[in-house]
Amino acid sequence: MKLEKILNRLNSFEKNSFLKIVDNIIANNPRKSKEIEIILSDSNKDLKNADNLNVAKVFNLIEREFSEYLKTEFANTTSQLDILVDIVIRDGNCIMSREWFNKLYENELKQLNVKLKEFKTTISSNKADIEADRLRDYRIYNACIHTAYWNDQENNLEPKITNDEQSILLTLAKQLELSQEEIKLINYSILPINKQDIDKIINDLKIKGLLFYSKKNHTVYIADEIVKILRKVRGKEVADKFFRRVLRLLKDPQINLVCKKHNISLKLPREEKIKEIIKKGTSFSRVLQNEIFRDGIKVTEKKIFINALIDKGLKITPALKGATIEDKTNNLIQYFEDIEKDDKVGIAIDGYEKLLLELHETLPKLNAIVKEEFELQKENTLKSNYLLDYNIKPRDILELIDDKDLENFCKTKSLKVRGNKIFNILEAYEDADNLYFENFENIGFRNLAALKENGIQLKESELGIKFEDLTKSIFSMLGFKVDEGLRKKLNTKKNKIDILLNLDNNELIIIECKTVKESGYNKFSSVSRQIKSYFELAQANDYKVIKSLLVTPDFSDDFINDCELEYELNLSLITAASLIKILEGFKDSKLKKLPYNLLMRDVLIKEDRILKAINK
Repeated sequence: MKLEKILNRLNSFEKNSFLKIVDNIIANNPRKSKEIEIILSDSNKDLKNADNLNVAKVFNLIEREFSEYLKTEFANTTSQLDILVDIVIRDGNCIMSREWFNKLYENELKQLNVKLKEFKTTISSNKADIEADRLRDYRIYNACIHTAYWNDQENNLEPKITNDEQSILLTLAKQLELSQEEIKLINYSILPINKQDIDKIINDLKIKGLLFYSKKNHTVYIADEIVKILRKVRGKEVADKFFRRVLRLLKDPQINLVCKKHNISLKLPREEKIKEIIKKGTSFSRVLQNEIFRDGIKVTEKKIFINALIDKGLKITPALKGATIEDKTNNLIQYFEDIEKDDKVGIAIDGYEKLLLELHETLPKLNAIVKEEFELQKENTLKSNYLLDYNIKPRDILELIDDKDLENFCKTKSLKVRGNKIFNILEAYEDADNLYFENFENIGFRNLAALKENGIQLKESELGIKFEDLTKSIFSMLGFKVDEGLRKKLNTKKNKIDILLNLDNNELIIIECKTVKESGYNKFSSVSRQIKSYFELAQANDYKVIKSLLVTPDFSDDFINDCELEYELNLSLITAASLIKILEGFKDSKLKKLPYNLLMRDVLIKEDRILKAINK
C-alpha cells in the first residue's frame, strides 16, 4: 500500500514518529532541499501541516538519506532488526494485524532455531555434505563474528559488535558471497536470540519510522516506498515475486549450481529449490552474473544467455540497454523497480476481478496457494482490491500456478495454449473494461437486471462509485488531465468534488456524476447548490472554474429549462450515452485531446455537433 493511502488512514499521533524522522532529515539539508522547499511552501514549510500527498512526495525526495539512516539502525546487532525486516519485506506482509505479525515473528524464530541446530552441526563436522571451500567460508565468517562479539569481555565490557566491526563484517560477507540467510545463521550461532514482546517490537519499529500502527483496528502498515528501501538495505535487489519470475526461466542445471553454492539440498523438487534460493536472501545480480554459470564459461556466452533470458524469456520491450552483463542486470533490476512503483495493474481492475473469479472456479486450491505464498491472513484472498493493497497484480497470481493447471484453465476458457500461457491469459482479460463502457448507461440507470444479463456483477452500493470511475476514465481517454491530487487537496469533509479536470494556468472544469433509477434527472436545486459550493471552494484556493458539467443517464425537461436560466455556474449537461458516443468518435479522429471549447457552448451537450467538429 502506498504511503499516501496509509497516512490517510491514520490520526496525527500515529504519524508522529515518522514525521519526526523525516523532519530531522530535512533539517540536515538533504540533496533535494530546494524541491522539498517548493512542496512545503503551501504549508509554511511545516511537514505536520502538509497534506498526505505532499508528505509522500517529500519522502520520495529523501529516499537516499532515509536509507543511510536505516543502515545506522542495522548496526545494532542485538535489535533483531534483520529478523523483523525479513518478515515485513516479504510479498504480502505490508498490512498485518498485530496478532498476525506476532504469529509470523514466532514462526520465524522457531524456523531459525531449527536451522541453527542443523547449521552448527554442519560447520563443526568434517563429514558435512557441503563443498570444502564453502565450509571454509562459513568457518572464517563464524570465527570473525565470534571475535567481534566476545572481544569486549577482555576489557570487562558487555559483549557487542561495534559499528566499525559491523562494517568490516559486511565487507567480508560480501567478498565470501554469503546470502542474507547464511549471514543470519552465522550471526545467531554466536549472538543470543531472545524472544521479544510484540507490542515492544511494534513500538520500536514505529519509533524508527519503519512501520505505522493503528491502535483503533490493531493493524500494522508498511508503506511500499519503505519496503523498497528496506529491501535495498537488506541486499535484496528485487521483490521475491520478480526473483521467482526469473528463476523459473532457468534450466535445472543452473538452478542446481545456485543451490550447490548456498548449501541447498539438490534432492528437493524444482519449485522447492526456487523457494529456498529466494528465502536464502541470495543476491539477484550475483545469481545472474556468476552463480548460474559453470566455471570457465566465456563472458560472451554469458552475455548471449542473459540477453536471451531478458528479451525472449521475460519478453521485455523495448529491449533493455547494457553493453556489459553488469549493466544489463542493473537495468533489469531498475525495470522491476519501475513496475513495482507503477500503479497500473496490467489489465483492467474489473478484468482482474473477473480473472480471479474464473480462476477460482477452475482451480479451487488457488485461494490456499495465494494465502500461503504471500502469508495473507484473510481467508478469502481472491479479491482484486484486497490483493492490490498488497501490490499483488494479475501476473503475480498466474505465476503461482503450475503449467498443467494453466493449460487446463486455457482449454476450459477456450484461450490460446501455444506460446506463453500467462501472456495469453492476460491478453484475454485486459479488455474487460470495454464491457463496462458498453454498459455505462445501464450503470447510470442503476439497472442491475440488465447488468447481470450482460455478465456484470455489481452490488447496488457499488454503482455510484463505478459510474464515477468510468466517467474519470472517459475524460482521461479524451485527453484531459484528471487531477486526483488537486481534487483531494481541495475537498473538505463537507464538499467533495467528484471529478476535477485541470486545464493548467489555475483554470478548472468541475464534473458532478449522478446515477438515477428512472429516466429524467430533476433535482436541479440541490445539484446547483452543490456545484456552487465547489465553485466557492476552488475560488478560495485561487482557482478559476471556467466550466461545470453534470453527467447522468437522462435529464427531465424541467431540469434542462432550469439550467438554461442559471448563468453563474456555466453549467452544461451531458448524458451517459452522449459521452460514450463522443469517446467512440474521438478514438476515430486524429486529435490527441478533445478541445474543451466544444463543451462550452450548449446547455445540453449534443454529441452530433461535437462529432462533426472533431472529424472535419
